[in-house]
Amino acid sequence: MAENDAASDSEGVSHGRTHERGRDRHGNSQRAAFAKTLKALAILRRALGRLGQALREEVPVAMGEATQKLGAFAVGVLERRGKKPRARVARATENRSTPKSRLPERAILLRGAAVSVAASLVFLVGVSAWALSDVPWDEIADASLKPVVVLETADGKPLVSQGPIQGPYAKREDFPPHLIDAVLAREDRRFYEHFGIDLKGIARAIYRNVGAGEVVQGGSTITQQLIKILYLERERTWKRKIQEAVIAFWLEGKLGKDEILTRYLNNIYLGAGATGVPAAARIFFDKNVGDLNIGESAMLAGIIRAPSQLNPLSNPEGARQQAELVIDAMVESGRITPDQAKVASAEFLNLQPSKPAIRSGSWFADWVMQDARELAGPYRGTIRIRTTMVPRLQAIAEKVVAEALRQNGKRTGASQAALVAMTPEGAVVAMVGGRDYSKSTFNRAVSAMRQPGSAFKLFVYYAALKAGLTPFDPVEDAPLDINGWSPENFGGGYSGPVSIAEAFARSLNAATVALAMEVGIDKVIASARELGIDAQLSETPSLALGSSEVNLLDLTGAYASVRAGKAPIEPWGIVSLQAEAQPQAFRVGASEQPTTDISQYRPDLVGLLRLVVERGTGREADIGTLAAGKTGTSQNHRDAWFIGFTEPLVVGVWVGNDDETPMKDVTGGKLPAQIWRNFMTAALAAGAEESEARVAGSAPACNFRACARAYRSFRPDDCTFQPYDGPRRLCEK
Repeated sequence: MAENDAASDSEGVSHGRTHERGRDRHGNSQRAAFAKTLKALAILRRALGRLGQALREEVPVAMGEATQKLGAFAVGVLERRGKKPRARVARATENRSTPKSRLPERAILLRGAAVSVAASLVFLVGVSAWALSDVPWDEIADASLKPVVVLETADGKPLVSQGPIQGPYAKREDFPPHLIDAVLAREDRRFYEHFGIDLKGIARAIYRNVGAGEVVQGGSTITQQLIKILYLERERTWKRKIQEAVIAFWLEGKLGKDEILTRYLNNIYLGAGATGVPAAARIFFDKNVGDLNIGESAMLAGIIRAPSQLNPLSNPEGARQQAELVIDAMVESGRITPDQAKVASAEFLNLQPSKPAIRSGSWFADWVMQDARELAGPYRGTIRIRTTMVPRLQAIAEKVVAEALRQNGKRTGASQAALVAMTPEGAVVAMVGGRDYSKSTFNRAVSAMRQPGSAFKLFVYYAALKAGLTPFDPVEDAPLDINGWSPENFGGGYSGPVSIAEAFARSLNAATVALAMEVGIDKVIASARELGIDAQLSETPSLALGSSEVNLLDLTGAYASVRAGKAPIEPWGIVSLQAEAQPQAFRVGASEQPTTDISQYRPDLVGLLRLVVERGTGREADIGTLAAGKTGTSQNHRDAWFIGFTEPLVVGVWVGNDDETPMKDVTGGKLPAQIWRNFMTAALAAGAEESEARVAGSAPACNFRACARAYRSFRPDDCTFQPYDGPRRLCEK
């Protein structure tokens, strides 16, 4: 009973504390909401101050012009109807005294008007506070730009991929003056004169719209457009209109004209997936933004209002017409001379905009982008990610895969192929994930899990070497029965006692399974893990023949471990990261460093792999120089592989069908070996050694990942860490 009472007391205390915490949370939320409202009111007060200044300076001029224009418009209407406007005497100018008897009545009216004005102001403030309560003030106040990841090839060139793209942020001085002039002439001629909202421009737009009988001109300024792009929802509501007006006045004081214009040019959408003028310059003209001429600048300015319909890739004629209007506006506003206009017109009349060639193979860009975004997470502005992709080798890879499938695909029943090329250190220099990226973005080099067949035998023979066997030791190639399962050699028949080297070179299945059973399937799995295979592996005898599925990228990385003499070699695609605000780039590299020295087994493993090319199943891969590799064919010819290496490169090739239908007698020693040979021959002729040196030599001294793993106090902006004693030190890992 006492225990029950104690429990009840405990629950009561707990319940009471829960209520207290609930009240605390409720109180905190109320205080936070109240603080946010006060902040909104303070910002509103400053915005109203700027609005008052704008009204004092611009409204008299704007109203005068609007009255004059509307009066002229009215006179014109009356004249067209055959009536003459009657002149009226403005009696308001006459000096007449007000009768004393009417003074109390006027005072009452004045008091009533004052009360109405006060009530209106209270209502206006209340409505404005409500409208501004959910504005992201902190985000807007943070003057830094949102992160934009820009991929580069190994030699520092833009890595242009398909789909949406935003180029690196450009500074105000990076934009050529004629581009600024073109945009202002088209979008906001009085940008440097108004306070965020152009009252004179609004009056002018109203006059033109009334005259036309429809909306032909808007009054939005560049400041308002930027607010719509970055901060507010696009729906047209009174709440958003109030937010837009207040933020416009506030933003002008917070950021200033040049910063607002810079953000606008970096974030405006210009069609064909291009966000920002730098991206559009690359997509439409394959140029840096600073290299644009007047004609190109006019064309970009002309498509801002309707980028999807008017961009030069989808509608070149419409883009040229808009560019002509921009040129006329620039002449009218005195930004260029008539002679310059003639030159500019000739420039864009001769323009043939075309999207630049894909430099990424697209599959490669997709593969590295996720990791790139994670690395760029804590930074703001432009983050340049230098990748390992070598354009020259990427082009060779795409060409040989496409040609092989075009020439042999129908005859062999093979519809897809994939290729991965990397340095012995795991830097991926080329990647092809299928036949045609525009038709299928699925990356068969990374995401497809398929049976490797005999290409998996590398791990069986590595386990045998670790167990103390040598390539010259004998193994029995004879019929086996393992719980009702009997491995068979390709083509039938058995060879009896053979050396381990011969069994590997000829890819004898029965001998390989016998060897795996001798050393232990668990040891085979351990060897695969040691060389970098992370896929799920079934501990069954058929594993020795590649019955468990792996992907091409990991399998090629395992062969790179043999080439390098250390394991595991994890494939990687990012060399370095350079954030806009940091003084130096950081080396990135593989997420894990090799931890196992396998150099003592390397000579025997390389010797076994060379035998496959010289005298075994991989003779189609012979390129007349040092080459080592292994063929692989899964059951019923559903998958065919060749993985191998030369001095500078490790390359893996897979051929098959997405629906896993069998091919027509395609083995790893045929079509995949031929693709491997064609790629390697062209790559070596193109200087693959130089490409490898470029990838390795482009990395700065500070290793981003290694330093972050080693030191909790690691600071990315200067690559330093805090030791136990003394000042911060540079991380030199």
